[in-house]
Amino acid sequence: MKAKQNENNKTITKKDRFYEDLVNEIKTDFERRREERRSLEQQWNLNINYLSGNQYCEISPTGDVLEEENYYYWQNRNVYNHIAPIIETRLAKLSRVRPNMSVRAAGGEDSDLKSAKVASDVLKATAGRIGLDTIISKATLWSETLGTSFYKVLWNANKGKNLGEIDGVAVKEGDVDIIAISPFEIFPDSLFKEDISDLKSIIHARAMDVKDIESIYGVKVSGKDIDVFSLTSTQGVSKQSKITNGIIHNAELVIERYERPSRQFPEGRVVTIAGDKILHITNLPYQNGKDGARDFPFIKQCCIQQAGMFFGVSVIERIIPLQRAYNAVKNRKHEFLNRLSMGVIAVEDGSCDTDELTEEGLSPGKVIVYRQGSNPPQMLSPGSVPIDFSYEEERLENEFITISGVSEISRNSTAPVRATSGVALQLLIEQDETRLTQTAENIKFAIKHMAKHIIRLFKQFAKTTRIMKIAGAGRRADVFYYNSSDLNSDDVVFDTENELNSTPAQKKSNIYELLNSGILTDKDGKLSARTKAKILEILGYGSFENAQDLTTLHINKANEENVKLMDNLCEVDSYDDHEIHITEHTRFLLSGEIVGANADKIKQRVMAHLNGHKDTLKTNAIKLLDDLKTD
Repeated sequence: MKAKQNENNKTITKKDRFYEDLVNEIKTDFERRREERRSLEQQWNLNINYLSGNQYCEISPTGDVLEEENYYYWQNRNVYNHIAPIIETRLAKLSRVRPNMSVRAAGGEDSDLKSAKVASDVLKATAGRIGLDTIISKATLWSETLGTSFYKVLWNANKGKNLGEIDGVAVKEGDVDIIAISPFEIFPDSLFKEDISDLKSIIHARAMDVKDIESIYGVKVSGKDIDVFSLTSTQGVSKQSKITNGIIHNAELVIERYERPSRQFPEGRVVTIAGDKILHITNLPYQNGKDGARDFPFIKQCCIQQAGMFFGVSVIERIIPLQRAYNAVKNRKHEFLNRLSMGVIAVEDGSCDTDELTEEGLSPGKVIVYRQGSNPPQMLSPGSVPIDFSYEEERLENEFITISGVSEISRNSTAPVRATSGVALQLLIEQDETRLTQTAENIKFAIKHMAKHIIRLFKQFAKTTRIMKIAGAGRRADVFYYNSSDLNSDDVVFDTENELNSTPAQKKSNIYELLNSGILTDKDGKLSARTKAKILEILGYGSFENAQDLTTLHINKANEENVKLMDNLCEVDSYDDHEIHITEHTRFLLSGEIVGANADKIKQRVMAHLNGHKDTLKTNAIKLLDDLKTD
């Protein structure tokens, strides 16, 4: 390989020159993207300030969020934060958006049905194992505050069960790892492409400790202090900035540029740099796209999507002008009240000691000495507080409701004065839920794509047989085995409707209404044992005083027999509750779960087993009649 000598007589190879050019090219690209979205970062910083209560700040011409100065030293600058309770209420409502997911079978064959069930179980087990609810809550907090958040779905080879050791190093089976990312770390190649699928490349930049960089990549870099929000060294952060800077010491900026597959790079490319060094160059690592294609490991979640824009918008941006006006009205009103209570004193020049009056005011019983022949100090008439202050304050409070979509019934737990009937209150609640529907659908869309990424990663990496546990019926732990060959479908669907309109209290209320209407009872007006067990489970009393434990055990045993009958005959036990078993086996026959080439044989086995329960029940009845006749 040809080499070239530099000024310090160090040999520079073509490889070194290539790496140097690549680092410079990525740095230039990163700076361009950061400059293009600088105005968005300014708005995000302002959102964080207003949410945290720093509401006397503004974006300066230099791009920093700076504190505004008082016009007069005596002006009140109290903050009456309406933004925080609005966001907290929205987060509380959106926390219910946790849809149950399942995988739809690719066909009607037994193998397709089995694959769909295994994939559904893998989703449920993975969601519980990695704490998916907590991850979604973190991402939702970012999206509600800044308008957008991201999920990074990775395969972590250092997670999962321990398989053994090689040369003293533990070998794990690997597992899915999902990280909630703020929009401060994501840089698209264009701000005017709405979806990640439209991007040709995307950059993930973050500050990392130099020890972590060396541990992960095996490369030593020099450290410095970096702000986690602006991703710049502390020298570039204004000291007047109002935002609380999260400084990481002895760190370096790590830039990962993901490039979509192209003619030059058929499997895509990921280039990772830190400082002036290349840390890693590889193909796109995950076959997480459709039909096994390689794609970016990122999923976007928006609060409110903007047409023709990559980043979404937060409700906070709409509320900030109202919050400013509300703070101004409340403070001017309090200043007026201060004038009423403290008073304004008029003093003739030179008639008395004005310094003493300034410090002590006109306290009760105070003796004022003034110059002979001059006018004594007197209180000016302050008038009364204009009613316009109250009108403007009330109007602004109503505008908070209009713009945020969160009414006082949700935010303050108080009913509006004009809404006196239960129907009116219910309509107000439904209107609140409707305003949140778009955000809730964005969250569900992100969760759906996340589930597809999870299945595709397990299909790519779970080559050996694995064991997982999920919560089964009757609060049992069901164990199942699988490998990548069992995951043939990633058509994720939701098993639940809009969770915003289905609170636990509303579910219980619906159950009570169904009970009162008689829909759940049989022709004799009685509830079956299975129905009672299901109702108690829905109401949260699945094992209430162990009253339904026996019934639940019989239902679970019947369901296990249904699984066994898919392959072999199953004997009827004398201790079975035959009526419950007959109900469960009949439900299994009518459920449509028995499909495929062997469906007729399976139905014959189930019918034979079902008739066994019926014959045993009939025999027991005849024996009981004979015993009664004998007595």
